[in-house]
Amino acid sequence: MFPFVRLFKDILMARRLPPLANFNDVHISRHICWPWDIDMFGELNNGRTLTLYDLGRLAMAQRGGLVAVLFKKKWALTMAGASVRYRRRITMFERFTMKSRLVCWDDRFMYLEQSMWKTNGECASHVLYRSALLENGRAINPARAAEALGHSPVSPPVPDWIAAWIDAEATRPWPPMQDEIAHPA
Repeated sequence: MFPFVRLFKDILMARRLPPLANFNDVHISRHICWPWDIDMFGELNNGRTLTLYDLGRLAMAQRGGLVAVLFKKKWALTMAGASVRYRRRITMFERFTMKSRLVCWDDRFMYLEQSMWKTNGECASHVLYRSALLENGRAINPARAAEALGHSPVSPPVPDWIAAWIDAEATRPWPPMQDEIAHPA
């Protein structure tokens, strides 16, 4: 089940923090791995990790003013892709810090990165997301959100590692080939 209580807590906390000065400033939030977050190996479940990343992105959007713009313009956000690296375990009752930021955008998608950090300074996981801004169910140019927030519609430069991921995703077949999945060689 989606952690709505945590979501409301994080949104309320974000509302009390100073607004993010720039469109791509880092939002930092603190979390605890609760018993309902773990898998059978006693560590933060990979699916719950992505759900917790949702909370960080939404709180970041709140602080950046995007939530208000979404409601005002009747826009929505959707995820269009992700690449995740899991490197260190987070175990039950362990505290960790999440960092969330918008990195850049192109004419179709916004690219966001998030990471979870253990109290000893080790990065536990890192994710790159591609998100689309929707109006009436159709993707629109993210530059419109930047303008609505009073920022330049010109994206910061796309880092090489994100550009390489975008290029790799462009070669991935969609939809997946049904016959190859059903009957692998």
